[in-house]
Amino acid sequence: MSQKFVQIIDFESQRYDEMKALLEQFEQKMRSQGGSGGPTHRIMLQDRERPGRYLAIIEFESYEDAMANNERPEVAELNEQLTAMATRQPVFTNCDLKDSRELK
Repeated sequence: MSQKFVQIIDFESQRYDEMKALLEQFEQKMRSQGGSGGPTHRIMLQDRERPGRYLAIIEFESYEDAMANNERPEVAELNEQLTAMATRQPVFTNCDLKDSRELK
């Protein structure tokens, strides 16, 4: 059984609403095409202490799924568009998911 994989993307932007709209359009397009192997879950966090800083937590079924997803041309194009809206280069942290549970 493969281990779930999580990528954390730390980025800054003054154009979050535009980024969110672009992500929603992309996700809708991917669902309509029935694509497989992409992210299974996404959480977006906003830093309360540093306005304009965000953390995206993206979950995949496996590291291999994440790497295959990164190779897709439409994902590369999306990343270019999102990076253009950022005020600095995003920082990526790659993690193996060791434990996840609902507490309430």
